[in-house]
Amino acid sequence: MSETDTGVTGRGRRPARERLLEAAARRFYADGVAATGIDTITTEAGVAKMSLYNNFSSKADLVRAYLDARHEEWLGLYRARLEHADGPHEGVLAVFDAYCDHAAFAYEHGFRGCGLLNAAAELPAGDEGRAVVRAHKEQVERLIVDHLEQLLPGRPDEARATAEHLSFLLEGAMARAGLEGDGERVQHARSMAAALLDRL
Repeated sequence: MSETDTGVTGRGRRPARERLLEAAARRFYADGVAATGIDTITTEAGVAKMSLYNNFSSKADLVRAYLDARHEEWLGLYRARLEHADGPHEGVLAVFDAYCDHAAFAYEHGFRGCGLLNAAAELPAGDEGRAVVRAHKEQVERLIVDHLEQLLPGRPDEARATAEHLSFLLEGAMARAGLEGDGERVQHARSMAAALLDRL
C-alpha cells in the first residue's frame, strides 16, 4: 500500500502521523505557527499533502496535536526528574528542572522560550489550542501546589500562594530565557526557588 493509504511506506518507515508531528514541532517552534504552511511541513516530513489530511482534519487540528505532544513531552521530562527527587522540596525543583531540560534541547534557531506560550500568542481568543496551553500551565502550578502541601502540612493557603509565586517566577524566567536565547534565566529561577523553599 502507498503511504497516502496507510500513513506508512512499504519500506517500514515510521508512520506519517509521527513524522508530520515531528516536522510540525520543529517548524512551529523555529518559525511560528502562522508562518509555517502545510507545504513546508509535508516537505520536511517527506509525505504527500494528502497524507497530512488523512491524519489531521486541518492545520488547526495539527496545531492542537502539536500542543498536546509538547505537553506530554514536558510531563515526561518532569516524571524523569521526579523519579530522583527526594521529598516535596526536591519535587518542586523537579518542575523547574524539567523546564531547564527543555531549554537545553538543541533547537534549530536556539531556545525561543515556552513553545506552548509561543503558539498560544498566535492563536485567536477562544481557540481550542489556547485552552490546551492554559490547562498545561494550570497542571504545572497544581503539581507545585501538591508538593508544597506535603511540605507545608496544615497550611494549604500558604501552599497555594507560594505555588502561584513560584509559577510566576518560572513563567517570567522562561519569557526572559526565550528572549535571550538560552536557559540561563531558568537556572537562576531554580536557584531562587530553592532559596525560597529553604525559608519555608
